[in-house]
Amino acid sequence: MDDTLKLESSFSGLIRRYVSASALLIVATVLALVFANLPATRQLYAWLWQQPMSLSIGGFNVFSHGGHSLTLMDFINDFLMFFFFLSVGLEIKREVLCGELSTRQKALLPIIGACGGMLMPVIVFFCVCLGHPLMERGCAIPMATDIAFSLGVLSMFGKRVPLGLKIFLAALAVADDLGGIIVIAIFYSQGLAWPYLIGAAVVVAILLIGNWKEVRLKAFYMSFGLVLWYMVLNSGIHATIAGVVLAFCIPANLTRGTRYYMEYIREYLKEYPDIELSETDRNRAMVLEKRDIQLLRRIEKASDCLISPLQDIEDQLAMPINYVVIPVFAFANAGVNFEGMSFMSLFHGVALGVFLGLLIGKFTGVLSFSWLSIKLGWCQMPEGGSWKSFASVCMVCGIGFTVSMFIAALSYPVHLGAEGADMLNEAKLGILCGTLASALVGSLMLHVTLPKEEGRT
Repeated sequence: MDDTLKLESSFSGLIRRYVSASALLIVATVLALVFANLPATRQLYAWLWQQPMSLSIGGFNVFSHGGHSLTLMDFINDFLMFFFFLSVGLEIKREVLCGELSTRQKALLPIIGACGGMLMPVIVFFCVCLGHPLMERGCAIPMATDIAFSLGVLSMFGKRVPLGLKIFLAALAVADDLGGIIVIAIFYSQGLAWPYLIGAAVVVAILLIGNWKEVRLKAFYMSFGLVLWYMVLNSGIHATIAGVVLAFCIPANLTRGTRYYMEYIREYLKEYPDIELSETDRNRAMVLEKRDIQLLRRIEKASDCLISPLQDIEDQLAMPINYVVIPVFAFANAGVNFEGMSFMSLFHGVALGVFLGLLIGKFTGVLSFSWLSIKLGWCQMPEGGSWKSFASVCMVCGIGFTVSMFIAALSYPVHLGAEGADMLNEAKLGILCGTLASALVGSLMLHVTLPKEEGRT
């Protein structure tokens, strides 16, 4: 019972964080749509993202690819999203080591569900866009589930949602992200530049040796991580993959174990003097003795050592990722220009393929694969769930935004010209409408299928 309460409390904190992040994401998306369509700001919005970025050291520009400066859009999608994928990689590693993907029993159902949720949207997209090679480039767009938005929808129903279903959705979204990363690495890489690829391999070797030699300095991993980013950026593999590789090189354990540092802290706390403070002294800063300062420094150092580099970096990245990187990414990428579009634009081509992939493909894929694995006895229904409530959560899995937008930008890059730009616009429209439809239908299903009496708290 205690473990269940702790897990419930942990998920409550996680969901609260994602709810506020998803609210900011919605604001950024609405602003992007407004700026992309108002006559007064439309040209400025398009012009802004094409401005060159530079961080030069002599004649060397850090933000360059193939001898050309990154644009502001490239900077956001290649550099800022490097930190997003680093955060995703750290989360995946933590879940694999000690979380919801750490054992076969825990991991099998969300992984199987995620596989179905990635395969079926691709099939649906292909069925819609079959025979058009340029359109088919975007088949991976509807694969992803956005963890912030999806958990945000569940949060609206509070304790009516069983903990087992919350865990299933969170674990599935993590497995989904891993699938998206693999797809990006394999299918969205260009011609390989071997000198940079070899350089990247050398940096990875240094990071792994550092891990093996029990280097626990976060600055070591982040510094070499930025070098790795530059090498991968120019190697032909998409630069964000460097974030995932870096994450798997960062240590998740402690040099001497938790017990050692806890006992170390207790011993120094015993030496710290017991000081009585009067009411007037409580709000005043104390003038400490030099010995007391040294004791506090040692306790602080030991406290830092209690947190593994993996969890420390993941925790430090959470705020800037959720409240800066993702909103900025959304503002830059979600601006669908509706000029020349009509309501019927959603019912053909890329927009329809993405829309149906998210709304129908994700739902049928996650539900059918999960149903089959449970019926075959490989997995069990999440604790507290029924088939109706489970199906409702499967519908929520169709909420795809961040990674879908990211893959859309990779599928229809600038060099494809006007036709590629139109398809990117259609893809964004499909993502927005598919996400909104999945959220609305999923919310309605949850409202109908979840037990009403548990909502009265």
